[in-house]
Amino acid sequence: MDLRVKVGGLKDVVLSEPVSTTGQYFNSSVLSISILCVLEFENPFDDSTSLALVNNVFLPINPRFSSIMAEDKQGGKQWMRVEVLSCALNTVMDFGWSVLKSSFLEDRRSPIHSGNKGVEFNPINITTITFSLDQIKQIKSCLHVIWIWITEDYINTINDIICGIIFLGTRLYMDVTSEEAKNESSTALVLLNTRYINGFKSLNEMCQNQEAKSLWGNQFAFLHISLPQLHQYDESLKPLKFVQEIQSIIKRKRNSAAVYLTGMLLESMRKYRGPEAAAQYVHNTIRNPSMAVTNMIGPVEKMALSNQPVKGLYFMVVNSPQSLVVTIMSYMDQLRVTIGAETGFIDPVKFRTCTEKAFSMIFDAAVKSQ
Repeated sequence: MDLRVKVGGLKDVVLSEPVSTTGQYFNSSVLSISILCVLEFENPFDDSTSLALVNNVFLPINPRFSSIMAEDKQGGKQWMRVEVLSCALNTVMDFGWSVLKSSFLEDRRSPIHSGNKGVEFNPINITTITFSLDQIKQIKSCLHVIWIWITEDYINTINDIICGIIFLGTRLYMDVTSEEAKNESSTALVLLNTRYINGFKSLNEMCQNQEAKSLWGNQFAFLHISLPQLHQYDESLKPLKFVQEIQSIIKRKRNSAAVYLTGMLLESMRKYRGPEAAAQYVHNTIRNPSMAVTNMIGPVEKMALSNQPVKGLYFMVVNSPQSLVVTIMSYMDQLRVTIGAETGFIDPVKFRTCTEKAFSMIFDAAVKSQ
């Protein structure tokens, strides 16, 4: 975890007042004592507002909350105000929120979350939607969203824009299904692949190369994304604002080290408590949010099997303890979104229609803004 602060040189900053004698004792080469304060809220709040709460409400209360100790020319310690960059703060909040969501904070029942025990054993309806990657790129150029490329091939992180489309479609579905529950606090679990891929290796090469064996198996982490409420944007229906909000949330969470801490936590559970305990934690992590989103990068060129051209490609995660799972897969110039919905609880046709409407709203708004 990297905490960076803008301090400049001592000539460029203003030292406020001396640190108390006791304070100097508690922050020395032999002592480093801190006080942890905990606020217990009666009601759960949207984690997307937590950073603004800290920056706009908590930090201004007292300058000490954003000050560090610095030595003056005489060797005495003084309080110095600093600008706190956000990586460490994001890490603490995101990791804490992830642990809470994975432990006991479950989303309430809503049109997309039945909360039924054993939901993973219920049948699901699977439907797909195909979007044009060229149109997605048009939206991207309008929003100035930066795609992060892992290699020179067509391998990129989860597309913030398609997540915005899916989440807006989800809110529209909740709206047409239940007026009272359209803005129910809902969390999406976004799965990230953390396995570094450096080119293709055959099975024999992976078996012979001891170093390459570390690439075997799935290595993934979770991002808990709170869905923005629809009423913030529906007055004049500003879909691009909705997408920008999603992009901002995902970007902030990517810039924290919470993803890696979550992986370390799971590995520690597996090592000291066994794989079953770690599996139970993962089960709760998946079950407590309202929906899950995951993606896979597909071929950029047309493929064939036994000289039979492949027209399309998609996948679906089954037996997941959720009422709604959405998968994303690219193939050539298309992006296939697949929706797995709990049978008898979620209307797959209506959800598909709402997602298509969300795409049209966002694309039309992007074109008009250019």
